Amino acid sequence: MLPTVQLLQHKFQSIERRHPWIFSGALKEMPAGIEDGAVVVVTDKQGNELAKGHFQHGSIAVRVLTFDGEAIDQAFYTNRITRAVNLREQLHLFREDNSICRLVHGEGDELPGLIVDYYGGVAVVQCHSLGMFRQLDLIAEALKAALGKQLIGIYSKSKETLPNRQPVEDGYLFGDIPTPHTALENGVQYQLDWITGQKTGFFIDQRENRFLLGKYAKGKRVLNTFCYSGGFSLSALQQGATEVHSLDSSKKAIELTDANIQLNGFEDKHTSIVADAMVYVRETGEDYDIIILDPPAFAKHRDKRHQAVQGYKRLNAMAMAHIRPGGLLMTYSCSQVVDKQLFTNTIIAAAIESGRSVKILEQLHQPADHPINAFHPEGEYLKGLLLQIN
Repeated sequence: MLPTVQLLQHKFQSIERRHPWIFSGALKEMPAGIEDGAVVVVTDKQGNELAKGHFQHGSIAVRVLTFDGEAIDQAFYTNRITRAVNLREQLHLFREDNSICRLVHGEGDELPGLIVDYYGGVAVVQCHSLGMFRQLDLIAEALKAALGKQLIGIYSKSKETLPNRQPVEDGYLFGDIPTPHTALENGVQYQLDWITGQKTGFFIDQRENRFLLGKYAKGKRVLNTFCYSGGFSLSALQQGATEVHSLDSSKKAIELTDANIQLNGFEDKHTSIVADAMVYVRETGEDYDIIILDPPAFAKHRDKRHQAVQGYKRLNAMAMAHIRPGGLLMTYSCSQVVDKQLFTNTIIAAAIESGRSVKILEQLHQPADHPINAFHPEGEYLKGLLLQIN
């Protein structure tokens, strides 16, 4: 018998909207006897089931797994993960020239707290809730059922995403694949290391934007700031850029970029720079045809939002000063607390400050394998603009 939590009578709106988060203030009381990560039944005053989900003590008390009365068992996980894999197949992401994609995107795939990224046969699982971490065995079996023989390994990487909950060790749940492991994104080879790399080893959410850059890069001189493992740089070079500079403040990131550049045979058109992007963009005497600004989140909390906006404005205004007339700026924010309209307004303010004529050519966002649950708008986090600077 599953433990239950009761919803306050006047707090049914989120359930009616099928929002996958139930906040602690919506519960009649915050139960002390239920362990973090337990599956609970959410009920009304009369004891009628409204939802099931993972419980935890904190602001988000329940992450809803189902509104439809399903049992949360092996069949549930196999069904949800198979459905997620089928979507990626429908998106044609398993191809001869592409073996990198996100398999499960949390709330977007109705599995809140679970991220699964796929790198050439290896599924890297990252849990953002203790409830999902406690279900790793079921998740691993579901991945085996959904992917079949194309699955050669499953790696669990949740040590950094589950702080202060319980001792968490990363490691293989299936297979033992040595890293770095080579996989393909739109024909570009990448060396992936999910053990020591950031996040699950790569930033898959910029895949389509990297491909878009390639369409504009032929014959161009490109600066890729905050380059990490060189994704935008490699796409530009693959499509005929004449010169690419990759910049990151991390020497380790530049080593990753250099390894990927060498793997693809692009050394003669590439230069790596270890520097702070703000300082370099402000002080460089170079001019570029295309500049990419893809910084880490400048703000993770609302109280840092104003500071983040000022940072985006300064960085973009400085970049606009170093783009040749008719050149392009690809600029992004992955800060959830900075929404699309605020980001656009910030870039317009930067354009005014720069004194340049600026056109918005495209609005950019996360790809379809990072789906946004229609009832969970918070899942939209990546926003960007492609600008022409005159």
